[in-house]
Amino acid sequence: MLSDDELLRLADDHGTPLYAFDTRDLAPRVARLRAALPRDVALCYAVKANAFVLPALEPLVERLEVCSPGELRICRALGVPGEKVVLSGVNKDEPTVDDAVRAAGVPSVVTVESASQLALVRRVARARGLRVPVLLRLSSGNQFGLDRADLERAAREATGDPFLELRGVQFFSGTQKVSVRRISREVARLGELACELRDGCGLETAEVEYGPGLPVAYFEGDETDEGALLEGLAEAIDDLPRTARVTLELGRSLVAACGTYLTRVVDAKEVAGQRYAIVDGGVHQLVYYGQSMAMRRPPVRLLGGRSGASGAGEAPWNVCGSLCTTNDILAKQLPLAGLAEGSLLAFSRSGAYCAAEGMALFLSRDLPCVVLVGADGASEIAREGVRTDRFNAPSVSAR
Repeated sequence: MLSDDELLRLADDHGTPLYAFDTRDLAPRVARLRAALPRDVALCYAVKANAFVLPALEPLVERLEVCSPGELRICRALGVPGEKVVLSGVNKDEPTVDDAVRAAGVPSVVTVESASQLALVRRVARARGLRVPVLLRLSSGNQFGLDRADLERAAREATGDPFLELRGVQFFSGTQKVSVRRISREVARLGELACELRDGCGLETAEVEYGPGLPVAYFEGDETDEGALLEGLAEAIDDLPRTARVTLELGRSLVAACGTYLTRVVDAKEVAGQRYAIVDGGVHQLVYYGQSMAMRRPPVRLLGGRSGASGAGEAPWNVCGSLCTTNDILAKQLPLAGLAEGSLLAFSRSGAYCAAEGMALFLSRDLPCVVLVGADGASEIAREGVRTDRFNAPSVSAR
């Protein structure tokens, strides 16, 4: 985690608002997970969580999940081997599937979420003369994946097809799971499905890809016993048929802790007895899970000042962003001492989703600079600040 001195220096060097991702946190995080899980479990990183850390994280995991043509292009530009990519998502078009399977070396794995997607992958595979590895995605009761009966039909259809290598199944049912019992139940369900596919389709499931949805403590009171969760997950995996390799798809759990969002106070005032600190960032750039910013207290500290439990000299501040909406509240009644115009606030655990999930184009405010801090403590710019007015401007002037 970046120190206060490092953050102050980054803000001076690059301005605010600013995303700072400490890539030094990634290897220890991956090592902790591997130490708690069975030795042969593979890790898959969901690129949508944070694409900027890919150069540092990609060598640490076995697979990267992409869900869009843009994410696939990012992996291509970084030189990620095709066989290390799994193309997922409910909307796959033919050019994107073709791009994935014709990668140099082994084709990328492609998930199948409908009968139409199965036909699409088969069509592309035959046109290319390739045998494409496929995972059938089991739905958890929403728009993603196939229900159980359709998945079994797809398995029977794909088994024996010379252009499809049916690897197994994929299942993801949400995030921020805090129940060992739920995780164990889901893993057991996948084991039962593997047995049914073997008995009903003659398919020996080679792989089970599962998203355990490990939680991140984004707000006060969110802390959970991660050790107990990982222990329960490991025990459940050990009970699976050992013919199936288990890959765990993770996103926020891998990268949330590596990120800090820096924003500076540009105005401090009192209105109707309430103190308001206006910052140069906002909810369009800082989006924690569930969009609960105004209702709960996120992990934030005042650099060079004091923040936390109420104490001498502290006063409650409502921290609001720069958007013209009353919804732009980052924290309510935050006890801070010494806050003034120019003060710098650091929001930690912002390494997942915040840089990509917010309302980035709202009000045409600039996108923040993104900085990566490497093993030697030196920083490099991963993305300069970007003007967004060009994306909102009409291409033809009204006359």
